[in-house]
Amino acid sequence: MEYLRLDDVQKTYMTPRGPFQVLRRINLTIRRGEFVTLIGHSGCGKSTILSMIAGLEQPTEGRILFKGRTVDGPGPDRVIVFQNYSLLPWLSVWENVYEAVDAVCSDKTRSEKKSMVEYYLRMVGLWEHRYKKPSQISGGMKQRTALARAFAVGSDVLLLDEPFGALDALTRAVLQDELVALWRNGSGGSPETVIMVTHDIDEAILLSDRIVVMTDGPAATVKTVIDVPIERPRIRRDVIHKPVYGDLKDELLGHLHHGAVPTVS
Repeated sequence: MEYLRLDDVQKTYMTPRGPFQVLRRINLTIRRGEFVTLIGHSGCGKSTILSMIAGLEQPTEGRILFKGRTVDGPGPDRVIVFQNYSLLPWLSVWENVYEAVDAVCSDKTRSEKKSMVEYYLRMVGLWEHRYKKPSQISGGMKQRTALARAFAVGSDVLLLDEPFGALDALTRAVLQDELVALWRNGSGGSPETVIMVTHDIDEAILLSDRIVVMTDGPAATVKTVIDVPIERPRIRRDVIHKPVYGDLKDELLGHLHHGAVPTVS
């Protein structure tokens, strides 16, 4: 069975000036367990694609199939992490993660839920800060909390909407490594499928199995899908010196800045 597929997906919003088409004929298949990034200029509908996969929005035309069923709303099998962290400010780090686990994992005992929360907070280095409120921690620690919460609920698909976009370069690099460590360890003993929106070419190459390049909006579509043939695990200082890394970067820059002819994947 195919895992996740977008069939001729289109999205149009009604505005005071009439219909505004954001996306046209998006055709894309994502395999279980792979890490896919969406890259393109602002306004090309990357975040809209994530929202539709999450079930927060519906396509105007076409359909999204997940495990053979049409996506018609949100579900715990698809979790999204935004750039703005989305933490509850009145809860501690531990409570922010536990409340999500408690709501989703109804088949687990309280002891099992607490163990899951502890495991993921330790994975992201926040166990010693578990009693702090979001106002008492840095932006990087807030995003670590959001990632721990997303993995702890054991979703099948993790959707990341520029989760590191507001962070400084050093913190961003550390969190990229932590994200990969969480993903490679899997959730609930099985690999996680990750779909991530980014504007950062280097980030896309370092993290991805495949990179989906979007055309410019409006009425954006898939220009091309590029495989990243770099073996894992990837050590940052080694990867950036590989010839294939430079080749991929040049290819992506060419698609994004030189107006290559769009094709539908």
